[in-house]
Amino acid sequence: MKILGIETSCDETGIAVYDDVNGLIANQLYSQIKLHADYGGVVPELASRDHIRKTVPLIQAALKQANLTAQDIDGVAYTAGPGLIGALMVGASIGRSLAYAWNVPAVAVHHMEGHLLAPMLEDNPPEFPFVALLVSGGHTQLIKVTGVGQYQLMGESIDDAAGEAFDKTAKLLGLDYPGGAKLSKLAELGCDSRFHFPRPMTDRPGLDFSFSGLKTAAANIIHQNTHDQLIDMQTKADIARAFESALVDTLVIKSRRALEQTGFKRLVIAGGVSANKTLRHKLAQLMAQRKGQVYYPRIEFCTDNGAMIAYAGMLHLKAGQHSDLTINVRPRWPLNELNVG
Repeated sequence: MKILGIETSCDETGIAVYDDVNGLIANQLYSQIKLHADYGGVVPELASRDHIRKTVPLIQAALKQANLTAQDIDGVAYTAGPGLIGALMVGASIGRSLAYAWNVPAVAVHHMEGHLLAPMLEDNPPEFPFVALLVSGGHTQLIKVTGVGQYQLMGESIDDAAGEAFDKTAKLLGLDYPGGAKLSKLAELGCDSRFHFPRPMTDRPGLDFSFSGLKTAAANIIHQNTHDQLIDMQTKADIARAFESALVDTLVIKSRRALEQTGFKRLVIAGGVSANKTLRHKLAQLMAQRKGQVYYPRIEFCTDNGAMIAYAGMLHLKAGQHSDLTINVRPRWPLNELNVG
């Protein structure tokens, strides 16, 4: 079974072909970072227009890469949410239309389920059950996973997600968009003892997250250390280091609690922030202490991509699930409302 996957939920156009026998046989990705950089963030209308321009050429490129024709495709999977409604409509419209024209089934895929299953694309995939820490864009969630489609939300961010906090704090430090990765790079040059930020919501029970206060604490420290409209680079690095340490510690503490509650020995981390070196290192330490194992996708599959959508779609199509001709997208789509029946 060869599945075409289409991902257009935000600012990356991802197209892939997954074969249930040979694995991933084509992967194409176009990032809109340069398009949105001048605005300091994603402009939804520009994102949608760019997806319109790029999706079909990338599909053609993916088929060529896999040495396939349209007649070789057995199904089409597309991201139906959550995400930007205009961007989602581009991928859903193209994906559903191609499936109709090619006379193959189509399936709407939940973006966060794609991230959750991305580590399954690796040579050493996790077995069920496991706890998943999803840190992608506007989402920070802890999920109890007992099988495909069997997801229980244990905790989530009640305001800014981890990725948003990274990007917003980077902007406060004067770093170019997208700033999360640049903040982490700058943090490598910082001193960990100069500043200290709170580990939000770790002094109370529960698994929910809140990072807006951490961002505010960073803004206050930046203001206090800004003189004559300037802040020196070492101070920026020290603030970045303290901020990253606080955010990572919070994610680790909550992950440990989730593992303790479930008794699971496997932890999956996925989404853009899962590429963070400090987070990976500390979670590896945590799982070593617990005599467990942490799993994550390769760096290129941490951010949005078509491969995770093609893989998730393949699992759903094999289970007999598919979408009708109605094109529905859900900009807000809680994972626990995922229809797996």
